[in-house]
Amino acid sequence: MEKLTLPADAIDNRVLMHSCCAPCAGDIMERMKESDIDLTIFFYNPNIHPKKEYEIRKNENKRFAEKLDITFIDVDYDVQNWFSRAKGLEWEPERGERCTKCFDMRFERTALYAFENGFHTITSSLGISRWKNMEQINDCGIRAAQNYQGVSYWTFNWRKQGGASRMYEIAKKENFYKQEYCGCIFSLRDTNSWRVSRGRDEIKIGEEFYQESKIDPSLTVANSKSLV
Repeated sequence: MEKLTLPADAIDNRVLMHSCCAPCAGDIMERMKESDIDLTIFFYNPNIHPKKEYEIRKNENKRFAEKLDITFIDVDYDVQNWFSRAKGLEWEPERGERCTKCFDMRFERTALYAFENGFHTITSSLGISRWKNMEQINDCGIRAAQNYQGVSYWTFNWRKQGGASRMYEIAKKENFYKQEYCGCIFSLRDTNSWRVSRGRDEIKIGEEFYQESKIDPSLTVANSKSLV
């Protein structure tokens, strides 16, 4: 795996990364650590609902940051700020205008913290997920950074070099909590509606975790006559 290289205009090797959750951030955190980038995690996600889900996601991310000796900034759960941003957009689809408002809110707070604390480069783990629109995320990040002199948003494609698949490998290895919806109350509503329409149970908060596959040696080609 190649070492990461910061943008040519980076002033130093410090990066403030907005993180949405441990599964999405895990690969990026490891890669930055291995690339000698001075990473700080910024956890600001008041969109996550309910509070129980928020706390689980936050604590999983914090646990992994502590394991890698990476600074973790825990920001307020000001959920009413998020609801005010999402007002009137309750029935927008995923990747729609509500998501843009949500990214704007989180990145604006990230950029402000960066400006106030001497960070010149910010980025986010959101773009590694195949369920997200990377162009939408990058546009929001760039727009937030432009409000503060000396702050730039790093638009690196975290899915490159196997990042999208490695995030799941790390999630299984670390037994991360497996969130089953994007995060907000409306995505929970829509995901549960979709599941029920297909005869599945609604999401149970706090019960699903990634696990490494356990292969029974008796079922391998070498040991099973039925597969020869």
